[in-house]
This record gives sequence, structure tokens and C-alpha cells, in this order.
Amino acid sequence: MEDKTLVCKDCGAEFVFTAGEQEFYASKGFENEPQRCPACRKARKEARRNNHNNNY
Repeated sequence: MEDKTLVCKDCGAEFVFTAGEQEFYASKGFENEPQRCPACRKARKEARRNNHNNNY
């Protein structure tokens, strides 16, 4: 496997999907490549966590 350069669907930045990450995704049974860069993934995760905490 080779590293792949992908484009984030949120911010449009290019990011590298490394061979190691690809192997990890495959080992978890994930079939789709990530669509967001690490920074946008983290921001989205934190936003979901904050929304969840506000519902209680």
C-alpha cells in the first residue's frame, strides 16, 4: 500500500492517508476512506460531544 493524498470535504485542505492508516482502517472493516482531515475530524468529534452533553 502507498500513502494517498486526499482532500477534506469540509475545509478543502489536502491531507495524507498513510499506508499504516489504510491498514488500520482495513483491519477494522472500514471500506471508505476518511473524508475529513485530522483537524476537521477532531473538531467534528468535539462538536458532537458538546451537543451530546447539552442534551442532558
